[in-house]
Amino acid sequence: MDQIKIGRFIAERRKNFGLTQAQLAEKLNITDRAVSKWETGRSLPDSSIMLELCEILDITVNDLLCGEIMTTDSYKKQLEKTTLQMVIQKEQADKRLLMLEIVIGVLSMTVLLGFSFIASFVNMEAWLRVLLVVSGFAIGMAGCAFGIMIEQTAGYYECAKCGHRYVPTYSSVFFAMHSGRTRYMKCPKCHKMSWQKKRISRDE
Repeated sequence: MDQIKIGRFIAERRKNFGLTQAQLAEKLNITDRAVSKWETGRSLPDSSIMLELCEILDITVNDLLCGEIMTTDSYKKQLEKTTLQMVIQKEQADKRLLMLEIVIGVLSMTVLLGFSFIASFVNMEAWLRVLLVVSGFAIGMAGCAFGIMIEQTAGYYECAKCGHRYVPTYSSVFFAMHSGRTRYMKCPKCHKMSWQKKRISRDE
């Protein structure tokens, strides 16, 4: 979203209705400073007052977020553009999450092995040794659980039988045999078991 464009649009609509920033702010029970921030592109209206603002300015929420009155044609084009941007943003976010999964896995296993090594080879009281092993195991398991959650939600799995791409349930990923990011699971579409590869986008 172009905050500068949206801000100019709000200012233009406000002036069309002969309202000052203070008068618009009063109608919305906010400060005129907040309206000024919108109109200079420093912030966007809060979602809780967006509908009321649109009603006052006689526009739709879509008009507001696009920064212009949308015709049917321009609405379709903007919708396509927004959908594409959302797909690209999701793919980028999924790539970052999958990188984070690797980092979390390495760190949690390092802690687990490090605590186990210290507990095995360093002289200490028995209770402290047990505490180290339990703590290391807990951190390792928490990292593993979080990593599986990322593995499940980031991107899609592709069925080797029918090519269907989908997001599996957490339990499906947790209990599936795997080799790296390829897991042996049942496809929800063709219901066949296969080794399914992780894909970032729904269509490649």
